[in-house]
Amino acid sequence: MKRWLPFAAFCVLLVFLYVGLFRDPREVPSPFIGRPAPAFVLPVVERPGATFSPEQARGRSWLLNVWAPWCTTCQKEHLFLMQVAATGVPVYGLNWKDQDREATAMLARMGNPYVLNADDRDGRVGIDWGVTGVPETFVIDAEGIIRMKHSGPINERIWKRKFLPLLQAIDS
Repeated sequence: MKRWLPFAAFCVLLVFLYVGLFRDPREVPSPFIGRPAPAFVLPVVERPGATFSPEQARGRSWLLNVWAPWCTTCQKEHLFLMQVAATGVPVYGLNWKDQDREATAMLARMGNPYVLNADDRDGRVGIDWGVTGVPETFVIDAEGIIRMKHSGPINERIWKRKFLPLLQAIDS
């Protein structure tokens, strides 16, 4: 019998554990990276009768920020999104599972960084996009291809490290 086999299996396990120590647990790989953004048509918050589809944003890179007014982390991220929008980067919102219809009041109180907000009241579009919670932000290029998914709030450090280099690369 091969006595080295349990030792080899143990070593392989140690390598996986060691590699795992240096990974960010908030980084959830997305199968959508490099693929066309899932299609949807949703009503727009604050614009009765208007709808939004990702096709409408084609021609320029843009962000889709999945958020909810009941999410305290989203409220903290909101101030930074106001700064991002002021730089001219198009930020579209996906108002996720807002059952109490609080988005309009929150945007009126805190400002509105979004070009528009698609209203995903039942959360089905979020499921199609692989949303696991809020906030999550996607970078979509001018051809409608998802280039990045970020889970968690965006702040200045994350913006400069992840978003800005990618946006500069795909816009040049």
